[in-house]
Amino acid sequence: MTVHELSRGDARRLAVRAQLLTADRPSGMVDVVRRLTLLQNDPTSAVAPSADLVLWSRLGSSYAPAQLRDALDEQTLLELHGMIRPPEDLALYRAEMAEWPGRPPLRDWQEGLRDWVDANRGCRLDILARLRADGPLPARELPDTCDVPWRSSGWTNDRNVRKMIDFLVQRGEVAAAGRRGADRLWDLAERVYPDEVVPYEEARRIRGERRLRALGIARARAPESPGEPNDVGAAGEPAVVEGVKGQWRVDPELLDQTFTGRAALLSPLDRLVYDRRRLTELFEYDYQLEMYKPAAKRRWGYWALPILYGDRLVGKLDATADRRAGVLRVDAIHEDVPFTRAMTTAVRHEIEDLADWLGLTLALAS
Repeated sequence: MTVHELSRGDARRLAVRAQLLTADRPSGMVDVVRRLTLLQNDPTSAVAPSADLVLWSRLGSSYAPAQLRDALDEQTLLELHGMIRPPEDLALYRAEMAEWPGRPPLRDWQEGLRDWVDANRGCRLDILARLRADGPLPARELPDTCDVPWRSSGWTNDRNVRKMIDFLVQRGEVAAAGRRGADRLWDLAERVYPDEVVPYEEARRIRGERRLRALGIARARAPESPGEPNDVGAAGEPAVVEGVKGQWRVDPELLDQTFTGRAALLSPLDRLVYDRRRLTELFEYDYQLEMYKPAAKRRWGYWALPILYGDRLVGKLDATADRRAGVLRVDAIHEDVPFTRAMTTAVRHEIEDLADWLGLTLALAS
């Protein structure tokens, strides 16, 4: 098999094209989610929730957050483990759910989870019975009949129903079913998920292929990451990137396509920037999400948005949506490279568009 030889620029353009961030904007929210395979449903809204920012970055101001809420309520899109996915993709996870907490040999922590659920079999059955009779329901309306409380040094200590729901989702027995106001609703998975179940190994292969299609270029193997993996196994074809050690996998259908870039403001959880190792290797871009750092130790801001220009990540936008005051406050535009006049104009246009989309007045720091 041919090993594709790419420059860093080739690799970056491949990644940007795959993530639908070129000048040729996509149309249709559900189609965007299908192509990206997921949206991380993180509630942090210093500017806007991440899922909404990802969609706005691709679709522009034609996208309204109510579209995503409606799609989840109507189950046009589904949520699994904090990731919003197209419903047909859930068939790729059903076989893995059936093998919860994993394939033998189990690790000690997996055995601990299994033992806790087994010890609280009555509570599990009570929750399933209540959902069968009255679901969908919020967690606060589900019975806590656990015999063995959940013990944790963190915030989930004694939150028995919350932890049981987490495990029932992982087991494929319960599914997220939209929201009622601020409450997330839960229902029996059989009422939410498609009936199809793709066999375990075939599902893993297809998921790797779908992930590579969304990323454009990725490592065959990568360190474990919470949520969605960053590697793609044997999907696609091998490639090497000039100046970067090791071998990559690429989606050959995305090679040799024309590229016209644009400016874009990205969520800190955007898949283009989520894999920090790939970000450093291909984009030579220094970035960390600093919301968990003390304010005095932040270099770029609490929820700084990476700035894309063409096939380069060129800076960070430190901005906050102050909804009470009705303003999008921009505290700083950090330039990783000196902005040209064209870059300054394009980035300023995106910031203005972001403020308009949020329905806020733009307030630039003096």
